[in-house]
Amino acid sequence: MEKSGEKVVFQGNSALTLDAKGRMTIPARYRDALMESAQGALTITRNFDGGLLIYPRPVWEEKRETIMQLPMSARHVQRMLLGNAQDVEIDGSGRVLIAPELRSATEMVKDVVLVGMGRHFDLWDAQVFAHMQAADMAKGLPESLDDFSL
Repeated sequence: MEKSGEKVVFQGNSALTLDAKGRMTIPARYRDALMESAQGALTITRNFDGGLLIYPRPVWEEKRETIMQLPMSARHVQRMLLGNAQDVEIDGSGRVLIAPELRSATEMVKDVVLVGMGRHFDLWDAQVFAHMQAADMAKGLPESLDDFSL
């Protein structure tokens, strides 16, 4: 996690475990920044790839405004992102509850991976994430990134 100007940027991934109640501990390397920038308030929703998106609440509120302005032809996007959004708070033990509906929809039971994606996180079932990473490696870079240099 690093700060880019005044915006917090999340990167890297963490292998985590959901407890029996579906709670996940936010890694310490992100927790302080989330407490400072969002007072521990997060929003969790589904993505279109079979995982979850976790946004610091202020970032989500900006994104939500954009989603609400989408045309009628993108109603399915609004239903997916807004219709599944759950507001949560980081508790005193540094945990957040992943709602049963979201765990069920993404088949998350125990082992998960939290992935820093810049201004938000992706959350994946660990096996799904491993398969996705293998498939991504096999694909290589798309043609649209031919000029991309690492």
